[in-house]
Amino acid sequence: MSARTRELTILILVGLITVTGFASVYIARQNELSPGSLSYAGIFFVLYLAAHLVARFTVPDADPYLLPIAALLTALGLTEIYRLNPTDALRQGLWVVIGVAAFATTLITLRHDYRRLESYKYLFGLSALVLLFLPALPKIGQTVNGARLWVRFGPLQFQPGELGKVAMIVFLAAYLHSKQEVLAQGRPKDFGPLLAIWGCAMLVLVATHDLGSALLFFGIFLAILYLATNRLLYVSVGTGLFLIGAAGVYETTAHVRSRVIIWLHPWTIQKLPCHTPHGVELMTRQQCGSYQLVKSLYSVAQGGFFGTGLGKGTFTLPGGGNLIPDLNTDFIFSALAQELGLVGIAALLLVLMLFVVRGFHIALLATDGFSKLVCAGLTFGFALQTFIIIGGILRLIPLTGITLPFISYGGSSVVANFILLAGLLLVSQRANETP
Repeated sequence: MSARTRELTILILVGLITVTGFASVYIARQNELSPGSLSYAGIFFVLYLAAHLVARFTVPDADPYLLPIAALLTALGLTEIYRLNPTDALRQGLWVVIGVAAFATTLITLRHDYRRLESYKYLFGLSALVLLFLPALPKIGQTVNGARLWVRFGPLQFQPGELGKVAMIVFLAAYLHSKQEVLAQGRPKDFGPLLAIWGCAMLVLVATHDLGSALLFFGIFLAILYLATNRLLYVSVGTGLFLIGAAGVYETTAHVRSRVIIWLHPWTIQKLPCHTPHGVELMTRQQCGSYQLVKSLYSVAQGGFFGTGLGKGTFTLPGGGNLIPDLNTDFIFSALAQELGLVGIAALLLVLMLFVVRGFHIALLATDGFSKLVCAGLTFGFALQTFIIIGGILRLIPLTGITLPFISYGGSSVVANFILLAGLLLVSQRANETP
């Protein structure tokens, strides 16, 4: 069985799972099954069949598991978003269509030799910086939940940092590959790039008030730097610099300090001043600043071992309104944990881990330095982003507004992750193709 035939077989299985998921949600909501509710599953399968056909034409020897894994994660996210808000599910479906189009465009454009991107490394680096700092600009930059990560052009609102992440990885892989031998010597003057990227990460943190984005970008840089030089000294120095910088921002930025305090002490007995639509009132922290985090933890706990079942979770207040704000974006993991339970959410984590394993496997098979670095960087970025959001929800680290790849509601994240997927398949094709 060829790689693409194996991919198609798994996609058919994912399609059946998607049909079952949508049917379960609709029955739970309406106590009946409607053919209209299954249209999402049908459109979803046709869409990924088109993606498969493009992959069959452009990367016939590439890894056969990555696309089905992405399809499964997207299907699970779309099913849960439909369960929470059918209108948002329609918008998410449109973004998935755009993401698959970006996936196909990337494969078709770069199918002959993606390595020519290495020649445009400085253009990618400049583009990444522009995208990272775009939300800090007045008028177009938007602040959501205290973090300035969004930009708005008319009716369109998106997070440019998601695309900036991919551009930054390409730049770092190309630049560090060209400087690999020099950096490996470990001379003091060679710490210049490390200090420059650290400075950019700190500027991102100050400009956007988001610890998660700064951690993500600097973590990706340290990972690629270590792979390029095999020197733990760089990682140690870089980690120390980041901690020092983060501590400084903690002392000077109220939003970052608030996130850390909420992480350390989400529950209080004494009442604290809380800003509400009615003015400043005295409330416990779990009624105010840490409300989302605490309700999210309760949601995870309510799922037990086997969950309440798709469509049967409790996410609305008795009088109407969402029990957990931003549930389909930042906290969709909490909703899935409640309805799938420990067993189901552990299976989801294994699927996410399998994506990471396949990505690193491709990096090991890659035959040139640039391919290894860009593939490892894309995979590590996916893994670190997943850890940051899930770790924040489970209170392992301070909570940030990063999306869960392929699952959370959000157009820019979906498009960026499909481009990431295309990049991994291109590297895999080159590593596996017959000479």
